[in-house]
Amino acid sequence: MAASLKRWFYRGGRPNRAARAIDRWTGRLYALGIAPNRLVVLEVAGRRTGRTVATPLVMAVVGGERHLVSMLGEGSNWVRNVRAAGGAAVLRHGRREEVCLDEVAPEHRAAVLRAYLKRAPNARVHVPVAADAPEAEFARVAPLFPVFRATPAAPPPHDPEPTPGTR
Repeated sequence: MAASLKRWFYRGGRPNRAARAIDRWTGRLYALGIAPNRLVVLEVAGRRTGRTVATPLVMAVVGGERHLVSMLGEGSNWVRNVRAAGGAAVLRHGRREEVCLDEVAPEHRAAVLRAYLKRAPNARVHVPVAADAPEAEFARVAPLFPVFRATPAAPPPHDPEPTPGTR
């Protein structure tokens, strides 16, 4: 797909109608687990409506930790929703996993951005760094692209068994 077409899909930092249709279709495939495991669907409560918003994303793994990167930068709807939800989200890829998304500080994003561009070649038109650029170039643009580390959500507290004779 031509770079200009890829930029057109997300002109102004938001998906247009065609991109939303493609995202819905690919999101269904990712959620079913049909695609490679780096392709996931992020589900998070919408900050205004509270309804679940699903977004297909590419996951980068660095040092054994899973990360989600916003190729469109700070203005991405999913980024604002994750922040409003305090990081509470669900990842789907064949199964549903409740996760906590913790934002990575800009000074620690460079390695994740590099790994992300290797796994998400379509994102290269949005990130102004070549995939094989020196680490310093990734560090220079890192503040522009939010990165979240995904960890399993803490299980709900377990209620102890009631003692005999009590309810």
